[in-house]
Amino acid sequence: MSDAVTIADIYKLFERTEAQFAEFQKEADRRSAEADRRSAEADRRREEANRTMEELKKQVQETTKAVNNLTTRWGRFVEEMVEPAVVRLFQERGIDVTQTMSRLKSKRSGAAMEIDIVAVNGSELVAVECKSRLSRDDVDDFVSRLQRFKVAFPQFREFRVYGAVAGIEIDQGIDVYAYRRGLFVIKQSGETVKIINDAQFQPLGFAEGV
Repeated sequence: MSDAVTIADIYKLFERTEAQFAEFQKEADRRSAEADRRSAEADRRREEANRTMEELKKQVQETTKAVNNLTTRWGRFVEEMVEPAVVRLFQERGIDVTQTMSRLKSKRSGAAMEIDIVAVNGSELVAVECKSRLSRDDVDDFVSRLQRFKVAFPQFREFRVYGAVAGIEIDQGIDVYAYRRGLFVIKQSGETVKIINDAQFQPLGFAEGV
């Protein structure tokens, strides 16, 4: 026959259950506090990462701006070297230009562009792109603009249009590439500049079908 369960036994059972619940609650509170701590740490790290990213973006923007300003200044320097020489250079090549224009701009839809230097006479002109460092992309972009030149500048619709690229530094092989695309290539030579295309070079006339 089993022993009778007394009130004291029931009370002890409740005490043990209560103690177990308190221990469980304590562990739950500890884990919740740990989760909160980790969440706060994660939030702090996210905020720190966001601040770092913003600082990096700012540094990149400032660096890009500085590089662009430097590139622009070097490009203007190249223009200042080339422009005084272009009339003589192209007259020596049989293109009887007599005057120059700097930074000719068009905002026409589909043909917005700027040309660094234009050397011109009554029926021919040479558009010149000036770069501190001339790359293949520069050549391709300039040829694309030359093909739309008469759309951008319809006042020259009846002119024969040639192209030339100028650079203080020219990436390897780009002088040959520009030559093959029908462009004159102008390089620094001492304190002045010169056309490096050989005597057999035949310049391409651009936008002829426009």
